[in-house]
Amino acid sequence: MKKIAVYPGSFDPVTNGHLDIIKRASKLFDKLIVAVLYNPNKKSLFTFEERVELLKEAVKDLDNVEVDSFSGLLIDYCNEKKVNAIIRGLRAVSDFEYELQMAQMNRQLNPEIETVILTTSTKYSFISSSLIKEVARFKGDISNLVPDVVLRKLNKILCGGD
Repeated sequence: MKKIAVYPGSFDPVTNGHLDIIKRASKLFDKLIVAVLYNPNKKSLFTFEERVELLKEAVKDLDNVEVDSFSGLLIDYCNEKKVNAIIRGLRAVSDFEYELQMAQMNRQLNPEIETVILTTSTKYSFISSSLIKEVARFKGDISNLVPDVVLRKLNKILCGGD
């Protein structure tokens, strides 16, 4: 049986912290699906299509990683894709309570799907997409915190640069 995991998120934008989790999770599973959540009620800097494309570019060198998208319940998406595990990243203790609640709800909805929590590497533990956008708005240096493709797109959107 093939071990398939999904790493869901809004990825607005994808950061090097996300990529760290993606790379590490890809070593644990035969296939990793990075699934971008489509939520029309959430205001994002990047369009849904841009987030998918940025992720595809960022993970193009990882053979067993696929980028996809979904809306609705994650567990329904997992059932459709025959996923064995949900990957979640944990940056700090403050993230734990939310992740625990989500894991328990997903287990209630389908006890066959495990939640695997990977702790973020220390050098990325302070990064969040929100913080990246805030620093970028004020032209702070985020070049070592996001993939190059994201940096270029952020500069173009927020700063009018190339």
